[in-house]
Amino acid sequence: MTTVSAPSRPIVGMFWMFAAGLSFVVMTALVKSLGSTMDPIQAAFLRYVLGLVFLLPALRSILATRLSKRDLSLFGLRGVIHGVAVMLWFYAMTRIPLAEVTAMNYMTPVYVTLGAALFLGEKLAFRRLAAILVALIGVLIILRPGFREVSSGHLAMLGTALTLGGSYLLAKLLVRDIPPSVVVAHLSIWVTLALIPFAIAVWSPPTLRDIGVLFLVASFATAGHYFMTLALQAAPVAVTQPVTFLQLIWATIVGALVFHESVDIWVVAGGTLILTAVSFISWREAMLNKRDVTPSAFAPKA
Repeated sequence: MTTVSAPSRPIVGMFWMFAAGLSFVVMTALVKSLGSTMDPIQAAFLRYVLGLVFLLPALRSILATRLSKRDLSLFGLRGVIHGVAVMLWFYAMTRIPLAEVTAMNYMTPVYVTLGAALFLGEKLAFRRLAAILVALIGVLIILRPGFREVSSGHLAMLGTALTLGGSYLLAKLLVRDIPPSVVVAHLSIWVTLALIPFAIAVWSPPTLRDIGVLFLVASFATAGHYFMTLALQAAPVAVTQPVTFLQLIWATIVGALVFHESVDIWVVAGGTLILTAVSFISWREAMLNKRDVTPSAFAPKA
């Protein structure tokens, strides 16, 4: 019996990716709105605690999945690495503009591509290597070292993208034996556990407003992941990837109108260069009929 794959629906896929990007921008804006009212580490912890409610529909699958000691070790390691990424991202949100956070986040798939070649034995052809170099040039355009101060927020975002890349590489290993939905659910659980000691160290009683905002952050993050899944089911990444550029535009507009951040044309140019490189890598994957292993360029941290 021959299995017929679902037909590609590019317009539908682009629409859902548009909705995902919009959800993630709202999510980042909500985090930005917290300002300095709460320590970024505590905010990250509460976001994940509040987000655990969205795991209830998958609870039966989580409990029914048998895990080996190796699986548990990988889940724990991923939880720690992803937890560091989340703390760095929440910190960066309090230090640099929305557009810069968004643009530098596009580097995550580039790190995944490099890591897959270094640690998982995937081939790194010349064209993909050239795309990675282009993306690195994009980072230099954003940071412009020597022409302006590279702040702790910028360094935090570089660390965010790097640690997220490590998290996604571990996910690649886990999904070989475990359903993706279970892998995603365990990520939330283990990140929450990993953040507990850090949150205790900086804990202060949160206000009802802070809790409400962080619950909205969790809601929009969940919606964004769901819309992104629908997009990837409807069309290949090579089709939906360019739509993620709109997230940089929305972040720039929201930053300017809501948070009175200046519009930096160099950030837009650098982010565009990075996203172009990531889109090329995704297109090459599709052309070579390989299994897509590169996460969407705007994969969120929260």
